[in-house]
Amino acid sequence: MNLLIDNRTEEILTAELEDAIRRAAAESLKYEEFDENCEISVSIVDNEEIRQINKQFRNIDRATDVLSFPMLTFEEGEEAEVNENDEIILGDIIISLERAREQAEEYGHSLKREIAFLTAHSMLHLLGYDHMEPEEEAEMFGRQKEILLQAGFPRE
Repeated sequence: MNLLIDNRTEEILTAELEDAIRRAAAESLKYEEFDENCEISVSIVDNEEIRQINKQFRNIDRATDVLSFPMLTFEEGEEAEVNENDEIILGDIIISLERAREQAEEYGHSLKREIAFLTAHSMLHLLGYDHMEPEEEAEMFGRQKEILLQAGFPRE
């Protein structure tokens, strides 16, 4: 896994938070038995930037916690796009550090755990999951819970 982390905030992204992103992403791939060499881009932004991206791509003019931009649909016969290192480009994850901090406080757990949760959630989107229907949501959230437990992020 080639994980590219781009911190576009004025805050310093601690090694602990980077590690949480890496562990959650790696465990997501392992859990889903996706063993191809792949590239994943993770951008850390503030509420204003994620609001602008959300408005541009989803026509929703508000900040959100995480956005996922998968490059694959996982449909039969689909040709995966690869980079110069012959790694499958899975897609982009954009996390609002501000919103993650707000949610960590709201839910009563650490910022590290919230960042891991948002990463695992978004990784499942990159791997073809969605939560538009109640059954899909239940399946996806069950997978997230297992991934977080296996990555060492139990519910605090």
